[in-house]
Amino acid sequence: MSLREQLVEELKAAMRQRNELLVSTLRLLRADIQNREIELRKPLDDAGVLAIISKQVRQRQESIEAFRKGNRPEMADREEAEMAILQEYLPEQLPREEVEALAAKVIEEVGAAGPGDLGKVMGPLMQQVRGKADGGEVRSIVSELLSSS
Repeated sequence: MSLREQLVEELKAAMRQRNELLVSTLRLLRADIQNREIELRKPLDDAGVLAIISKQVRQRQESIEAFRKGNRPEMADREEAEMAILQEYLPEQLPREEVEALAAKVIEEVGAAGPGDLGKVMGPLMQQVRGKADGGEVRSIVSELLSSS
């Protein structure tokens, strides 16, 4: 069963259980998936669905920060609950040490020499860690490794 199909089944189950938070979160996710499929004019594979889930998790993180700054703890709590639901669908995140090891390997493979070669490293590395590590964190690790070489 694909991730997309799994989401549909879990939405149906959440509706039967009358779990409003889960239903609203999964509906928003499905809407984003359908919008992306309309843009591409083809169904998304699991990697595409994971990319959308990751994007929604990042959006929730930003919203939580904004609500906390705006003194809206009840809204921040709801966003945290939605983010927790979405994170259940993401694969386990790689620890920093593993990302550093993968980055060092890719840097060696592509022959990157300094900070100017960031783009050469990021493409192949993100293919390996997509969905398993935050892109911003990966970028900072690669930048650190390239500036120290």
